Amino acid sequence: MWFKNLKTYRLTSAWKLSAEELEAKLAPAAFVSGNALEMQTLGWVPVREDGPLVHSVSGQMLLSLRTEKKLLPTTVVNQVAKARAQELEAQQGFKPGRKQMKDLKEQVFDELLPRAFSITRDTRVWINPTGRWLVIDAAASAKADEVLGLLAKSVDPFPVEPLYVEISPAAAMTGWLASDEAPSNFTIDQDTELSAGGDSRAAVRYVKHTPEPDDLRRHIASGKQCTKLALTWADRVSFVLTEGLDVKRVAPLDVLKENTDSAGLAEDQRFDTDMALMTGELTQMLDDLVEALGGEKKV
Repeated sequence: MWFKNLKTYRLTSAWKLSAEELEAKLAPAAFVSGNALEMQTLGWVPVREDGPLVHSVSGQMLLSLRTEKKLLPTTVVNQVAKARAQELEAQQGFKPGRKQMKDLKEQVFDELLPRAFSITRDTRVWINPTGRWLVIDAAASAKADEVLGLLAKSVDPFPVEPLYVEISPAAAMTGWLASDEAPSNFTIDQDTELSAGGDSRAAVRYVKHTPEPDDLRRHIASGKQCTKLALTWADRVSFVLTEGLDVKRVAPLDVLKENTDSAGLAEDQRFDTDMALMTGELTQMLDDLVEALGGEKKV
């Protein structure tokens, strides 16, 4: 149940909602499968089957947003529209004009949409009221925006703001590589990416390979900055930090798994145990990461 990617935001002091109060606010936006003419539908679903919309363990809250999208490739619409256009040309004696083609494609789209396949995707959200964290398990900004958009409609006013740090991740990571020294409680792993600014955007990547410090310093001296860096926190959690302050490829390490005894527990108990472990570890890791980046910047 561990989050794989972390899009991190801050809860403001205005956040006062209990799990029960948040549940009531989310309920009107609970997921309902879209009708035949809707391309996309969003809504909150229980994290655990037949459970509440807000799953709470020791004050930590877990939500899940479901997105349903219809699959109707443009190529399919264009193929059908092209065939219709040929029929229309035979009838009227000349090729359809631009406006006719536009109307024809819209007509074909409306006809095919009810028969399009639907796919669903669930995006989990973790809320830590005491640590003031709101974390979305998403690698892409578009998925995080879907969560924030619906959450803002459900919770008004919306007490969530971006996370700002004093030192940009790119500057900090470049400094760690240049000095060959990781911040306190972190170690530098093998995957590294450095990129140059300007039009060239020259880049060098090390994958499962530890670069020589002299090579890194030479790249940095030539104007490149670190844009991605694999790190391990406290020998317990590995991840990749990006220049945009995204945390990706999060994975608990063996030492953490070995210290977790969930054998013999029922499935629901095991889920809650895993959730408590994840939220506890990631809270400490995020706090340490913010400190390594110079602390939180007030704007």
